[in-house]
Amino acid sequence: MNIESKKRDVALVVDDSPETLRLLTDALDGAGMTVMVALDGAAAIRIIDQITPDIVLLDAMMPGIDGFETCRRLKRDAGLANVPVIFMTGLADTEHIVRGLEAGGVDYVTKPIVIEEMLARIRVHLGNARLTQSARAALDVSGRFLFAVDRRGNLLWATPQAQKLLSNHHGAQADDFVLPPSLLQWLEQAKAKGSSKSQAVSLPDNPQLRLYYMGETAPNEFLLRLSRESGTALPPEFTSELGLTTREGEVLAWLSKGKTNRDIAQILGLSPRTVDKHLEQIYAKLGVENRTAAAAIAANATRRNS
Repeated sequence: MNIESKKRDVALVVDDSPETLRLLTDALDGAGMTVMVALDGAAAIRIIDQITPDIVLLDAMMPGIDGFETCRRLKRDAGLANVPVIFMTGLADTEHIVRGLEAGGVDYVTKPIVIEEMLARIRVHLGNARLTQSARAALDVSGRFLFAVDRRGNLLWATPQAQKLLSNHHGAQADDFVLPPSLLQWLEQAKAKGSSKSQAVSLPDNPQLRLYYMGETAPNEFLLRLSRESGTALPPEFTSELGLTTREGEVLAWLSKGKTNRDIAQILGLSPRTVDKHLEQIYAKLGVENRTAAAAIAANATRRNS
């Protein structure tokens, strides 16, 4: 079985067992991969400081820094967020499987290792990583303000546009950004509701920056969107008086600024169909039949309260 690519993929094998290292080195080399080896977590970290592998095969139980802690340290580096880590161990307990996945691993195999199965898993995870990298590159050139965090709120990656906004807001490098406790609580609620039902939230100390939950894009990776919104919300009193929900007020506010349904969908992180349904409710509540009349009511409300 061959793992084909235009270049030789680089695998880092981390294990304190010479027998396991020899077995995997022979198998991976035979599959057309370049293999690096480390006997412990500290050595693995030193190697990755110099060369970024395409995949890591990591023994869970090692002297010194164990595999779980090694993985956590590697995943703190945003540049390694998409490097798949497959845990290897003789321990098949659910507790250890969960620990491996929570540390940032994408898969878990038990010893003794079945080489054909391991190669198949490697091929799948390398393919997934390449798809993720391609999608990330597309987002970078799209001009979207997108970034991803793990469940603890640590930044995993960000498009250049989002990095700039986060750096300006955070007063430091975007890589140091961590969601504050209030936003972590919001993230938990958003995850439970899903992207279509979750409400946007303003960043602390900067109400013009709004945060939208877009969904879970990978295990322990949650996609968020930033939007700089100035004067886009209808006055809460007016929204309540008309019987509009907060989301309907946002849709109507953007409508009054001349945004199309597709524009509104992108700004608020909704599907065009969801925007259409919100507009149907808005028209009914306002007693109007079209967007022009609804926009006029919103514009008058904004002027009266400005």
